[in-house]
Formats: sequence, structure tokens, C-alpha cells
Amino acid sequence: MTLDFNKMGGLIPAIIQDEQTNKVLMLGFMNEEALAKTQETGKVTFFSRTKNRLWTKGEESGNFLHVVSIAEDCDCDTLLIKVHPEGPVCHTGNDTCFNEKNEEDILFLKYLQDFIVRRRQEMPEGSYTTSLFNKGIGRMAQKVGEEAVETVIEAMDGNDERLLYEGSDLLYHLIVLLTYKGYRLEDLANELKKRHK
Repeated sequence: MTLDFNKMGGLIPAIIQDEQTNKVLMLGFMNEEALAKTQETGKVTFFSRTKNRLWTKGEESGNFLHVVSIAEDCDCDTLLIKVHPEGPVCHTGNDTCFNEKNEEDILFLKYLQDFIVRRRQEMPEGSYTTSLFNKGIGRMAQKVGEEAVETVIEAMDGNDERLLYEGSDLLYHLIVLLTYKGYRLEDLANELKKRHK
């Protein structure tokens, strides 16, 4: 990385973005020492212009920004740092310094599959998901078929509330089946992405 720290008197802007949601969380400034410490520790460290010193985000609040990747822009004078934030980012308690929520409902599906994977590993008694895994692929595939039919029926009846309910059941059972077969929703996303040309 050959960065131009001279344009702004030894500082470059660092845009901080959540790696999962793609939300811009904040903007800070780094000098060469702050960048080196960020790379060394894996936690975002800025040069604080008000304190006139290095400042690791989260050093007081515990809300650290864990580095996933660092990229420079085409002019080599700005950084894009993708992170996993630990708690709210803004000193006001907001998720971002732009007063936005740092969440995407679609990411719940990833969380749900991770949860189902844990169920498959732990197989706790009394869990509906465990019972599906115990009954095998035939029962899982049957449940996907049943829920697909129920989803179609509700769509045809025009009952939007029931359509969403049954569609959710369909998606849940499909995730269970995918997990059993060793696949993830990301595999379906990749397949759809290949077809989208």
C-alpha cells in the first residue's frame, strides 16, 4: 500500500464500513502510525485531531471496530476499512455516526442458518429442528413440498398475511434441508447470481 499522506498534512480519511451490512459507520482520519497500529492490532485506530494523539475506537467504550479488510482508493489518499463493529459506533449511542440503524433484515436468514447448523451439531432434545434431522432427508424434503403447496394455496387465495406465514415456513424448511445436505443459502445466491446475466 503506497498512500499519499502529504495531501492533507500527514492525514488521510478512513471510511469505516460494516462488512456485513455495507452501511457506512463513520469517518475518521489516520496518519501513518495509526494505520500501522490498525494493521498490527486488527482494531481500527485513528489519529484524533482534537486530542492530538492516536485513538483506538472503543478504547473507552469497549465498542471496538475489528478489521476485516483495508483498501485504498484510486488516488491513494483515502482508505475504505471494512469492519465487524462491537456495539454501537457513535459516541451518542447510535449504530452509526450518521444516525442510521446498522441492520438489514435479510441478514437474519444468515443468522437463522447459523443457528440451524448449531442445532445439527448439538442435536438438543425437544427441538423441532433436531426432530427433522433425526427423521432424515425424506421427512425434510416432504416438509419443503408441503410448505410449498401451502404457500401456493395462500397466494391463490389472496391472503397476504398467510402467504408470508407459509412462505416463512417454506424458507425455514428449505434451510434445514440445505443444512442437512451441507449447503448454505449463499450457495443458492451464487447459483442465482450466475444465472443473472
